[in-house]
Amino acid sequence: MSLEARLQNKSAEYQKLQSDLAVLVDKRTRLDAQLSENEMVKKEFASLTPKNAVYKLVGPVLVPQDQSEAKSNVETRLEFICGEMKRVDAQIKETEENSEKNKLELVEIQTELQQARSGAPSN
Repeated sequence: MSLEARLQNKSAEYQKLQSDLAVLVDKRTRLDAQLSENEMVKKEFASLTPKNAVYKLVGPVLVPQDQSEAKSNVETRLEFICGEMKRVDAQIKETEENSEKNKLELVEIQTELQQARSGAPSN
């Protein structure tokens, strides 16, 4: 494979990794917002007394919900969100490492290409 073709392939691969990284960072940001939201709900639940009513929004209607069930749902959601955050963080780390490796390979190919071009006229 010619140096130009290798350069194009590596460049396309690098751009895809950067695009994937942007998607993952966006996912992580959304998960962070969901985590904050659910932690606020958990904090509000902590201040409830057994007499307080809890409602759940179902479509356009507020439906009464058992307080312990609502607390359990929030705990489950928090566990799920934390698990997803760990998974996405691992993907981000892996993508960043691959991207950095790819970037170094790109620089090597560019250097080889420049050397080949500067060496060609001297024949």
